[in-house]
Amino acid sequence: MLKHDNELRQELIESLRGGKGTTLITHLLEKEQFHNKGRLFSHIKLKPGTSIGYHKHEGDFEGYYFLKGKGTYNGNGKEYPVKAGDFTLTEVGESHGIENTGTDDLEFIALVLFE
Repeated sequence: MLKHDNELRQELIESLRGGKGTTLITHLLEKEQFHNKGRLFSHIKLKPGTSIGYHKHEGDFEGYYFLKGKGTYNGNGKEYPVKAGDFTLTEVGESHGIENTGTDDLEFIALVLFE
């Protein structure tokens, strides 16, 4: 299977998980393609000042691989600076959030798999 960029579903979500601004999500896989093993594999873009609100993972875990920009990642209440090439992992039962604190778009790949 091959999907060209214009064939990937894009979604704009306002205040994602209680965050600030509008998040652009480009879905790389759709729900039925996970075969009940996960729920998200996407390219996410946050404009400067935009965030994904702090939230807890129950029954799943999530990794972010940063492609572009700079931001602040909140993992279990502790804040870390992140940039292109960094990777974060939020395990089952843990909490996280992310904010673009830079001057350029913050872009990353997000993957959520079930426990």
